[in-house]
Amino acid sequence: MIPLRDMNRSQTVPHITRILIIVNIIVFFATLLPEFFGRNWLPALFGVSATPTSLDDAVLNYGMIPYYVARGQRLYTLFTSMFLHADILHIGGNMLFLYIFGDNVEDTFGHGRYLVFYLLSGIAASMAHIMAVFNSIDMRARFVPAIGASGAISGVLGAYLVLYPRARILTLVLLGWIFIVPIPAVIFLGIWFVYQFLYGFLALETALIGIAYWAHIGGFAVGLFFGAIGRGRRRQRVF
Repeated sequence: MIPLRDMNRSQTVPHITRILIIVNIIVFFATLLPEFFGRNWLPALFGVSATPTSLDDAVLNYGMIPYYVARGQRLYTLFTSMFLHADILHIGGNMLFLYIFGDNVEDTFGHGRYLVFYLLSGIAASMAHIMAVFNSIDMRARFVPAIGASGAISGVLGAYLVLYPRARILTLVLLGWIFIVPIPAVIFLGIWFVYQFLYGFLALETALIGIAYWAHIGGFAVGLFFGAIGRGRRRQRVF
């Protein structure tokens, strides 16, 4: 299922969501500048370059490596890793979800609180990932850099689920045929979470490295919590 847009108009201009999207895109292309000048940009853009790229260097220097953070080292990577992405599909998927779901959550929280919430969700996601890899049977995962905005965006999804469970998400569904159907947020995000949860446990029991499912789960849980607080405050203002 691929979300196309939500049918839930925001009442305010989502300045922070737009800024976050712009910053993520700028950082992604900035990390690949040497490849663009060196005419090796296409393989690097899709993460299939046969040689180390400037993005690889950025990931090693600014990606969140669980082993170091657990030892109290390189704590700055808890923030820098949120703005790094592996390839065009990685950043494209993340920014699509942030664009669709972020504006309404920002509308409820307010610009400043939304930014703090977004960053806290990303940090909580990293903490969940660290705990998961230290409980995984695969010791290598402790030394694999984790990057991407998906942990923070998972927080946005969790908050959206609590705040707007009945909102309709116009979704591209591939089931032999291609369908575009409106799906309630509670169903769309519920299916998304179950998928993360099942693969999260599979990752603990196998040498499955690649997607930080527990980061998604951790961020989503934080989003549910702050979404419940935001919903309560909204009701107090209404009544």
